[in-house]
Amino acid sequence: MTFAETKLSGLYIIEPKVWNDSRGYFMEAFKKAELENHIGSVDFIQENESVSTKNVLRGLHYQEGDAAQAKLVRVIKGRVWDVAVDIRKNSPTYGHYELVELSEENKRQLFIPRGFAHGFLVLSDYALFLYKVDNVYFPTMERTIDCFDSEINIPWPISPDEAILSEKDKNGKAFKDI
Repeated sequence: MTFAETKLSGLYIIEPKVWNDSRGYFMEAFKKAELENHIGSVDFIQENESVSTKNVLRGLHYQEGDAAQAKLVRVIKGRVWDVAVDIRKNSPTYGHYELVELSEENKRQLFIPRGFAHGFLVLSDYALFLYKVDNVYFPTMERTIDCFDSEINIPWPISPDEAILSEKDKNGKAFKDI
């Protein structure tokens, strides 16, 4: 695997080595020792999966305080624009985001450390999205930032009217109010 730290400290794009032949392909999607060699100690305790259709926009989600989660995300089927926003108050990149295309073709993964809000937009007809987390989900500690917030200004390729959002995501807070 190759690990490329983005302009946001602690956020990594991970590209696995893929072996292809006439039968298909093989890759190591997760190797704890290799991840920790590049990123540091991470103890993933749960793996989640979601399926979403085209123009579904999920996020921008995070959990506060001790409930914060680090994530390792990837797409098994389809294609998404994945976004991580730095919400670490003392970070020099506070409020900045990284946008990465994850797809079944490129097999990229994104490691998102604690202290980031996360979301993604489905670009294909549907996407099967998989992610590992290092902390359990605490509904009372989850927060949502408006994914169309003008201060963050993510260049989504769709308008708010085209986006398919949950009620929770429709009611996301402005970035300045978090």
